[in-house]
Amino acid sequence: MTQDLSAGTSSPQPVPGAHAGTQPVRTSTIQTPATAAPDSKAPATVTPAATSHTEPANDAAVPAASAAPAQPQAPQVGSAQATATEAKPSGGKARAKKPPVRKAGRRGKARRKPLASRRGERLTPSGSGRDGRDARVAADAGAPAERRIRIGSPESLLAVVPVLLGFQPASSMVVIGTDEPSSEVRLTLRYDLPDPGLAPALAGHAISVLTAQRIQTAVAVGYGPEQLVAPVAAALSDQAHRAGVTMTELLRVDNQRYWSFVCQDPACCPPEGKPFDVTDHPAARAMAAESAQVLASRDALAATVAPVTGAVARRMRQATDGAEEQVARAVARAARSGRKASVRRLIATVGLPAVAEAIRRYRGGGRLQPEEAAWLTVVLRDFRVRDDAWARMRPEHREAHRRLWTDLTRLAQPGYVCAPASLLGFVAWQSGNGALANVALDRALAEDPNYSMAVLLRQAVDSGAPPSLARLPMSPEDVAASYDALEASEETAGETGEENEAVGGPAR
Repeated sequence: MTQDLSAGTSSPQPVPGAHAGTQPVRTSTIQTPATAAPDSKAPATVTPAATSHTEPANDAAVPAASAAPAQPQAPQVGSAQATATEAKPSGGKARAKKPPVRKAGRRGKARRKPLASRRGERLTPSGSGRDGRDARVAADAGAPAERRIRIGSPESLLAVVPVLLGFQPASSMVVIGTDEPSSEVRLTLRYDLPDPGLAPALAGHAISVLTAQRIQTAVAVGYGPEQLVAPVAAALSDQAHRAGVTMTELLRVDNQRYWSFVCQDPACCPPEGKPFDVTDHPAARAMAAESAQVLASRDALAATVAPVTGAVARRMRQATDGAEEQVARAVARAARSGRKASVRRLIATVGLPAVAEAIRRYRGGGRLQPEEAAWLTVVLRDFRVRDDAWARMRPEHREAHRRLWTDLTRLAQPGYVCAPASLLGFVAWQSGNGALANVALDRALAEDPNYSMAVLLRQAVDSGAPPSLARLPMSPEDVAASYDALEASEETAGETGEENEAVGGPAR
């Protein structure tokens, strides 16, 4: 479903209340909200995607450090390598200036770098939008994460498309890459139908994704009027032929009838279109038996991650204000230490256990109260806390993780949406649900167009990389060791600077 994704570095960031240049020490006065016992129902497990590390069986307790960290690597997904800016979220809270990642250790060996990308660099290709995509031909790209789906006829194709997307398509072109000779689905791309002049650009993107993944056969369905579907179908057919991709079926659907651009037999595919009803099709029944949810439209899918309203929103605003004040008081008390790493350690001390508890709760079928959710959204603004959560997204628990990050994305107040929405985007991609990944990333990038995790995941989703490439780049222990090394180097640099200042010379 995507290309290779290689992030640079980004050091942790304090949550609201931290002032640039002031760092608090650890304090026992910050307490995470009380948590209720989880429900007993456990989520069903699914086949995990390949991962690049082994995580301990019990990850409920988050270690503050690792004595002997292994060498971590940046997230990877294909061939694109870039870095992006972690810009200041809306809300105007001050952040500490982020120092560069330094080498640590007496032997001069470089420590692992944190997951997020380097600040001060953009990830925006020339001619594209701020999040690195051309919105006019952007795709919802997905791949089956756990099902084996075969397409053997036009009716079976029309039956499985809504399930593959998670919603009923309209005004869309859906391109599905398949294996031969089994006709098993490998990749699904959905595009809004563009103006006819943009048909070659859409077709070019779709065929480039197929060829990049060495997919040589495909089917496609256009949903809408002939004047919009036909130009895209023609461009797909032409560019597929030139790229050596065989289009085994190319349909247009409108008003419960379909037409084929491939079949020229009027007895099979009459000029007036062929009526169809896939309600009782075996493929549709099989998907229904798996409780596959199909929403009415993509707008309905976007609504599943929309901000909460009413009494819940008011309660969240109040709880978030309380969490900010609690952190600000602790930061103010700790600022007298003068150590740069102290704020981060303070937030990690309370944030990491909150993340671990939330993950444990949702894996057990439970949920968070608004006060707990508010606290979690505040501490997730810190990169160390967010990256620890990212490192715990084991694919066999992806349904529980989807519920967690969906809830937090909806509950998060302005200024705190980027982290949970980006984590939801990662889990959705990990599950093969490109449409959900995109609507989640839309939320993150609407708040901060330069939020590097969201920008990098957007590139991944747009390029159509399969869920197997959604590897966890670091283990929780790697994350802890990485940030500990960074903080130790900052403390050493700070002490050196103080000594030089004491004797009247500049730090060198």
